[in-house]
Amino acid sequence: MWIDRTHRGRIVVSGRDRASYLHGLFTNDIAALAPGMGCYSAYLTPQGRMITDVWVYELGDVILLELGEAQKDTLLSRLDQFIFSEDVQLGDVTGTFFGIAIVGPHAAGVVERLTGVARDTLEALPPHGNLRAAFADQPIIVLRVVDTGVGGFELLVDASFGALIKNALEMDGVVAAGEAVADTLRIEAGVPLFGRDMNEETIPLEAGLEATAISTTKGCYVGQEVIIRVLHRGHGRVARKLAGLLIDGSAAPVPGAAVTIDGRDVGKVTSATVSPALNRPIALAYLHRDFQEPGTVVQVGGATAVVTRLPFVDAAAA
Repeated sequence: MWIDRTHRGRIVVSGRDRASYLHGLFTNDIAALAPGMGCYSAYLTPQGRMITDVWVYELGDVILLELGEAQKDTLLSRLDQFIFSEDVQLGDVTGTFFGIAIVGPHAAGVVERLTGVARDTLEALPPHGNLRAAFADQPIIVLRVVDTGVGGFELLVDASFGALIKNALEMDGVVAAGEAVADTLRIEAGVPLFGRDMNEETIPLEAGLEATAISTTKGCYVGQEVIIRVLHRGHGRVARKLAGLLIDGSAAPVPGAAVTIDGRDVGKVTSATVSPALNRPIALAYLHRDFQEPGTVVQVGGATAVVTRLPFVDAAAA
């Protein structure tokens, strides 16, 4: 299936100092990225709160940043403010590209037929890996993506060729996943979404991003002192943390619904859906640290729920 990704914000960072410049700002190890590699990262305030999360792709001649469109202008402005003597140039390419994700177990075969890139080559790409190819004699960027829940590939082509690539997918029998289906895949995989499951008050450790977005071996970055203090002095314990809820009944709770135990509020739902894979409602929720243990029974939206580890569904097996 394919997922529309035209809503993503996109920034290109060029110049010989692009990697070292971003390395000093973002939470992950940008300097270690070789051409064709990428990573997931975050940009924080000095107080360790999230400004945004961001996907970083070293394309060889430029670095491409992808993030939520609502956060794009803020990130672009902040990055521009910190350029002094560095050889770094920024460009907003949000409107330049048509973006579409091909996901599911047959994704590599679909992309092979579109681009001519061998399936083995595509499947060998690591998470956030990338390569250049062509579609209808037009340049195309292929990104290995995992934030879609079910893994696959995002294709970036000139915006004027969007209709052509959609038509090619339709002729190949690839169906479109609507917004609701795409959101369900994301929630089943336990992937938090900025603006819904994370915001400007979130410390990335609360959202469980320490394994995917934070390097503990790189040098300084904005907000590092707070992160290191929590990891080392606080042993990674935060007052609240994102967890999964398996919910009884047939209806998903609304975002913002209180999670309670014996009438006491212990958390709040941020995303919820009815999972086809599990045949029951599920939710992402922030829970007080005393109630995060898997198996803890809680109440949400008038229904009984059980705390569970994320992801709900193993994306690799989906």
